Amino acid sequence: QMFVAEENVDFRIHVENQTRARDDVSRKQLRLYQLYSRTSGKHIQVLGRRISAKGEDGDKYAQLLVETDTFGSQVRIKGKETDFYLCMNRKGKLVGKPDGTSKECVFIEKVLENNYTALMSAKYSGWYVGFTKKGRPRKGPKTRENQQDVHFMKRYPKGQVEIQKPFKYTTVTKRTKRIRPTNPS
Repeated sequence: QMFVAEENVDFRIHVENQTRARDDVSRKQLRLYQLYSRTSGKHIQVLGRRISAKGEDGDKYAQLLVETDTFGSQVRIKGKETDFYLCMNRKGKLVGKPDGTSKECVFIEKVLENNYTALMSAKYSGWYVGFTKKGRPRKGPKTRENQQDVHFMKRYPKGQVEIQKPFKYTTVTKRTKRIRPTNPS
């Protein structure tokens, strides 16, 4: 009996299902970077409750702490300076919130074919984070994945390397003492 590999299997459904599930096994990853808006030519800023895309490279409000929430691409985005989270309310408006635990503050990162990243609301499917040429937020219902308004590029602030903590491995060598069960005698 021979097995034939099935061509054109669509893994996206599996990945989407995996992405939806909260993952308590993986460590939360924190990354610090800026999100460069393709339309405004500037960076997303979290100015407290107000959100804009007018930040210069290295601007303190443009430094975002991005925490991954799940196995896949669900992220929460927090302004490093203000400690406010980037969220989208039920009207599709981008707002800053001091508490990022609600589903309105979770976004699904999508890497597009043009290597830009789009951020879709995890709560309101099909609504994206987007900005006008002047750096004003667009309302979620007016956005589409293929619009330039929702395309972002991750950039590390000037002169800063990624702050990901190195993962420490524990190595077991022949010299490492194994823990032997104590004999209850």
